[in-house]
Amino acid sequence: MNWPQGYRMTRRPLMTVLDRMIAQDLLKTLVSVWTVIVVIIVSQKFIKILEKAVEGHISNDTLLTILGLKTISVGISLIPAATFMALLMVLGRLYKDQEMSAIAAAGGGARTLYRAVFWLALPLSIMASVLSLYVSPWAENRMQRLMNQDEQSSDIRGIAAGKFSEYSRGNLVFYVENITADNKMQSVFVQDRKENSLSIISAEQSHFEEQPGGRYMVFENGEHIQGHPGDYNYVIEKFKQYYFRVEERAASNSVTPKAIPSSLLWKSTVKKQLAELQNRLALPLNILLFAFVSVPLSKISPRGGVYGSMMLGFLLYFSHGNFSGVTQSWVIKESIPVWPGTFWVNLALFAIGLALLAHWYGFRWLMLSLKRRVLK
Repeated sequence: MNWPQGYRMTRRPLMTVLDRMIAQDLLKTLVSVWTVIVVIIVSQKFIKILEKAVEGHISNDTLLTILGLKTISVGISLIPAATFMALLMVLGRLYKDQEMSAIAAAGGGARTLYRAVFWLALPLSIMASVLSLYVSPWAENRMQRLMNQDEQSSDIRGIAAGKFSEYSRGNLVFYVENITADNKMQSVFVQDRKENSLSIISAEQSHFEEQPGGRYMVFENGEHIQGHPGDYNYVIEKFKQYYFRVEERAASNSVTPKAIPSSLLWKSTVKKQLAELQNRLALPLNILLFAFVSVPLSKISPRGGVYGSMMLGFLLYFSHGNFSGVTQSWVIKESIPVWPGTFWVNLALFAIGLALLAHWYGFRWLMLSLKRRVLK
């Protein structure tokens, strides 16, 4: 039997055992890393959202919805970082457990590792492109519109029993001694200052009512004092019911470039919006580039274990992120052309990957290989 000929005739399976093992390990690590960093980042963002809720700028009804939308937006933006960290951790473990030595002894090299890595990186990049171009802008748009709507009625939100609440930059002051289970306020004090006039209302109780002319605060059994500070001709009147119209801010329809649909960004000529479009296109591309760089980068410190190349990985990732931010500002200021714009940073990252790959095989071996191919 001609064994080598039979060996060549044998079809290689589409996905080998090694491919499946590395891809599964990568997927488990990726989910774990992504979950941890999303929880950390979203927790920091949620503190700022809670501060706005305490100040009355966000209602309690929309707080959890805004948190969910913020989690979607942040989670999508962190996919490249989580992928890069997971790749370095898994490949570092292969070196530490001597599994990479076994792969090399069986004739496997960078090509074998790239095949296994891109079984996960390629479909993840395709999924990330859909999330970046469509899902993330939708979440940002929905979140910003909810926050704009809450700003409309922020002056009447946050009233709590037993404390003075200031609104409209201190011109409107509420004090409520107690709030019952049916949302009726007892022993109410209100001070409303407008230009040179001052209005003070005190009542036994009050509640909010929706009327055709807007939203009103209805006071019962109280006293209304109105006049000009410094004068002695104040008007004092007692009432059984007094309707006080609550001024609501006009709802803002403005949104940031992150909330603009991608279909509109393609047609835009505004530099800030085109820079945002480049960021969305760069996200799935960054997954592929970090996968390309991680294979030779993990070989730089093979004895370092799981975290051997993590420090270099962090340095590379944050440098890439900072330079992307700088080039984005250059695009907005028209210091560089819109296209390729921020993609110069991605080209630089690809060049770093090629240099690391050349260092793996040796520059001398690469020159000899190129010479042989040219001479053929």
